[in-house]
Amino acid sequence: MPQDPYSWIESSLATIHKANWYRSVQTIDGRPGATVFLAGKEVINFASNDYLGLAGDPRLIQAAITATEKFGTGSTGSRLISGHRELHRELEQAIASWKQTEDAVVFSSGYLANLGAIAALVGKRDLILSDQYNHSSLKNGAVLSGAEFLEYPHCDLAALKTQLSRQRQHYRRSLIITDSVFSMDGDLCPLPALLEIADEYSCMLLIDEAHSTAVLGKTGAGCVEHFHCTGKTLIQIGTLSKALGSLGGYVAGSATLIDYLRNRAPTWIYTTALSPADTAAALAAIKIVQQEPQHLQQLWRNVNYFKKLIAEQLPHLKLLPTESPILCLQLASAAEALRIGKQLRSQGIFAPAIRPPTVPTSRIRISVMATHESAHIEKLVSVLSEIL
Repeated sequence: MPQDPYSWIESSLATIHKANWYRSVQTIDGRPGATVFLAGKEVINFASNDYLGLAGDPRLIQAAITATEKFGTGSTGSRLISGHRELHRELEQAIASWKQTEDAVVFSSGYLANLGAIAALVGKRDLILSDQYNHSSLKNGAVLSGAEFLEYPHCDLAALKTQLSRQRQHYRRSLIITDSVFSMDGDLCPLPALLEIADEYSCMLLIDEAHSTAVLGKTGAGCVEHFHCTGKTLIQIGTLSKALGSLGGYVAGSATLIDYLRNRAPTWIYTTALSPADTAAALAAIKIVQQEPQHLQQLWRNVNYFKKLIAEQLPHLKLLPTESPILCLQLASAAEALRIGKQLRSQGIFAPAIRPPTVPTSRIRISVMATHESAHIEKLVSVLSEIL
């Protein structure tokens, strides 16, 4: 008798449940913001990547409406066929100007930008070195490329150099890939040292600025600006869907690099262009970040206020090292993370439990926003004090 070829799915789901790894969606009503309605109840939102609170800004909404009325709801095709609008080019030029690179190219998501760029830059005769804690899109881009893929322990530069000294000579090209802000920990990559290593071993360096775009640096241009590495030769990738409150991704770098990616990145060539609404919203967000630095300043005032309260009221709390608005409470098990997440929710605070296999250890991930009020942060610390 032939067996049901799909029967394994149910048993795999049972294993996921048993390990407390099961996930399901949570419906949020209304506009995004510092507070949201979750299952009909208003909660303080510490789960969002909308660091500057721009996703609900009326100016982004109006920009999206205006673009939709002028260009329609969809781009209708890939950029190389029927999908290109002048709006796309305006956004690319704005990104390049902001990040002080020669050019930029916009993808339909940050995930697609990583997949497409990595697959275009290296192949079967090449080597990729990847930080162990890199985002899924970087790791899957490495697999898609067909290159030899090696991971080095998180931010361990000695291990990276050892791997390169042993392996680099055997490959045509080499690419080091890293997050700038590690999304589930909040710490930063050691960018200046990575640039030196890349130069020493003749490697390309690709940095994913997803969680540092509009968050780090004097003008919000990201980790590269934060470390005073603007103008250095490297590949900068980022997203428009977090602090910029829209959707899409980008690659910024030399004019030659961007021209090459337009001809070789499969996730740009073979997918529908970013919608007019998302493009216009992202362009409006960049203008706001550049013209109104108070949003970025308020974000960091809130981050520092939260850290201050934790130090004063919960000095023994085990927070992972962080230099970003992402602050993580490390916990012993997935079950404990789920329990604390539910207790926070019952007290009107939305801060999600993050569990394996997304991360090596379970934690509560707290994202601070510029639009949080002092009272929001004070309540979070107060409730954590009660729970812990």
